[in-house]
Amino acid sequence: MEQTSSIGKAQAVKNISTWQMPDTLVIIFFVALAAAVLTYFVPIGAFDTQEVNYLADGVEKSRVVVDPSSFQYILDEHGDPKLQPVALFEGGGGAGFFNFAFEGLVSGSKWGSAIGVIMFMLVIGGSFGVVMATGTIDNGILRLIDKTRGNEMLFIPAIFSLFSLGGAVFGMGEEAIAFAIIICPLMIRLGYDGITTVMVTYVATQIGFASSWMNPFSVAIAQGIAGIPVLSGSGMRVIMWAGFTLMGLAFTMSYAKKIKQTPSLSLSYHSDAYFRDNQSKASLDSRFNIGDILVLLSIVATVAWVIWGVVTQAWFIPEIASQFFTMGIVIGSIGVIFKLNGMTINKVATSFKQGAGTMLEPAVLVGCASGILILLGGGGPTEPSVLNSILNSAGNVIGQLPNALSAWFMLLFQSVFNFFVTSGSGQAALTMPLMAPLADIVGVTRQVAVLAFQLGDGFTNVLVPTSASLMATLGVCRVDWGDWLKFIWRFMLGLFVVSSLVVVGAHYLGFS
Repeated sequence: MEQTSSIGKAQAVKNISTWQMPDTLVIIFFVALAAAVLTYFVPIGAFDTQEVNYLADGVEKSRVVVDPSSFQYILDEHGDPKLQPVALFEGGGGAGFFNFAFEGLVSGSKWGSAIGVIMFMLVIGGSFGVVMATGTIDNGILRLIDKTRGNEMLFIPAIFSLFSLGGAVFGMGEEAIAFAIIICPLMIRLGYDGITTVMVTYVATQIGFASSWMNPFSVAIAQGIAGIPVLSGSGMRVIMWAGFTLMGLAFTMSYAKKIKQTPSLSLSYHSDAYFRDNQSKASLDSRFNIGDILVLLSIVATVAWVIWGVVTQAWFIPEIASQFFTMGIVIGSIGVIFKLNGMTINKVATSFKQGAGTMLEPAVLVGCASGILILLGGGGPTEPSVLNSILNSAGNVIGQLPNALSAWFMLLFQSVFNFFVTSGSGQAALTMPLMAPLADIVGVTRQVAVLAFQLGDGFTNVLVPTSASLMATLGVCRVDWGDWLKFIWRFMLGLFVVSSLVVVGAHYLGFS
């Protein structure tokens, strides 16, 4: 009997030790299931919209936003708020539960949401497949490691700070995907991991995005909708950006140091094997000729050109994808002319297809995550949906709270709402017309309401699986979202605690 008990305990310990975090697709499936169940209990409602005008850089702009006083539940034939439960399957192009994956994959347009981001991923994946096939990156990394031996830790603060600045100045986010493709092999070579790559690229951009003083896609729009001077309060926000950037950098460097000392501690150690197994076996004095120099110059020129286009011409996904596609053609031609790694025209085509193929897994995750929003009725304010009802109810709750608690609850609400609407400008258009007048009612300045919006909207982008840019960056670095969650939750909790102190402190200081 005692022996049987011992065997049972040993088996229980074994079962616990072999438990694994569910695959990302499994997690998304159950979140979609929960969203579908919600439609059986929460009635649908809709808002009217109105156009607001605001000044940005001395230019009058307008934007269509929610009319906060216009919410109405859709009523059934008995005059009661109407439920619109999701069926298991809908024909005729409808969105039943088992339609959510397909509908998510084809949702949106070339300007964003699922289909735009997926095509963006395939194009840049293919283009960088051509780049990697030339061997220039591998050989360049080897030379770089040789020249900077002993100073590798300098890469992390330099890269992290630049990406945070990019997020703050021009809302950098999707662009991090392309950089991660190049930086990840470098990080693995230096003894770090894929998680470190995600931190110094995508997470850094979102820290900058959230704490920005001039982000045109969040702060400027939110302030314009709230009716306060656009880019006002910049002094305080610059200090906030520096503080959050230092916080993120310190966390990243501490983690990177631990992984460099003991690589097996990395949660992505198993998936990093892809990069370790595909590392070039070339020596430090390997090939590096004029063809390689031209390849690197083409990459630098493309990046500079894209940054110029984003900042001055408001380029977005279609234009950025086109520039990287052009880069792939140019670098493929250089590879053929200089016979880099035996490149031929056919090898250029094969490399493009293989590079695009590596993006299929994260593309599927992006599409399925987008399907969750569709199950809740979509993100349009005038379309009857469960999401609009949730938005209205949250506004009513905030309106009943004491002022300091209201300020904090705005942050909490924006953080949760970002799970459903990850677009900064989209969330501003949906929530700020409600939050701004509520702030007046409960005695919170509108500037604090904007602060709660930008911190709640930006920081949760590093966690939610519905963020297409996060899932794409994790995909190119081969980091599973489940492993990412186990790593990032402590940092996310720290960000939320500090953000709470900032918002409540700004309220008591009368930030306006």
